[in-house]
Amino acid sequence: MNDAITGRCGTVAIVGRPNVGKSTLLNRILGQKLAITSHKAQTTRHSILGVKTRAEGQILFVDTPGIHRRGESALNRYLNRTARAALADTDLILFVVEALRWTEEDEQALAAVARAGVECIAVVNKVDRVEDKEALLPFLQTLGERHAFRELFPVSAARGSQVEALEQAVLAALPEGEPIFPEDQLTDRSERFFAAELLREQLTQRYGEELPYRTTVEIERFEAVDGRYMINALIWVERPGQKAIIIGKQGESLKATATQARLEMQKLFDCPVHLEVWVKIKKSWSSDEAALARLGYSED
Repeated sequence: MNDAITGRCGTVAIVGRPNVGKSTLLNRILGQKLAITSHKAQTTRHSILGVKTRAEGQILFVDTPGIHRRGESALNRYLNRTARAALADTDLILFVVEALRWTEEDEQALAAVARAGVECIAVVNKVDRVEDKEALLPFLQTLGERHAFRELFPVSAARGSQVEALEQAVLAALPEGEPIFPEDQLTDRSERFFAAELLREQLTQRYGEELPYRTTVEIERFEAVDGRYMINALIWVERPGQKAIIIGKQGESLKATATQARLEMQKLFDCPVHLEVWVKIKKSWSSDEAALARLGYSED
């Protein structure tokens, strides 16, 4: 650990409804893709720790699943529990909303923030998409009346606008303390975890609106052999029709999905990757608590 790094250190939970750009914001702050992203809601299924070490201190960002009202399956209950659990032991909350949009799920997420009783900065994301910038002021004023936020920050996570200023505000809100992680450590998650996430990202991006919610990924083998990673992955679906869609005609869809996932893994792991992927059926896995636990959907 670099003893020269002193100043502030604390945990910051990034919360909000699905699809407001929480993972994009984390990736922008870290300067590296850590959390998978998609235009589809509920892409994030696990809390992911991202460590940002600066000369002024160390920020431990926790990206969380979007707090939502989508159904009552075991998986959806897990997602909401995971997001709320991140609020229980944090020094600061970043409450992320989409510029000029407020929904019942935003209200639900803000209620969870209020119950946590932790200082909170409101982050109004996607301001680059707002054509009438004058409309932002009344939106910010209304948002400020909803909760006693420490500050309100309009940002564009996609373009990086105001993100550096947001980081400075986050640091100022954290307690004094020594860094917890080494300067070069980015996360506490394993490469095996990220292999599954990168394959799931391709499923989310490549298939229809509903299918990705009925799929998950399990890594059966993750080994380093002769300077490359040998990875065997299972894609779990709930019905035969879903399996047929993912595989595609003569296996072309599955091949394209696996190829792109392998390329993303090579970029992240910085080494060659040999990836083999199979698709299997487990009926109603997303509603089975025991199956979810075996597949890694348990609070840790």
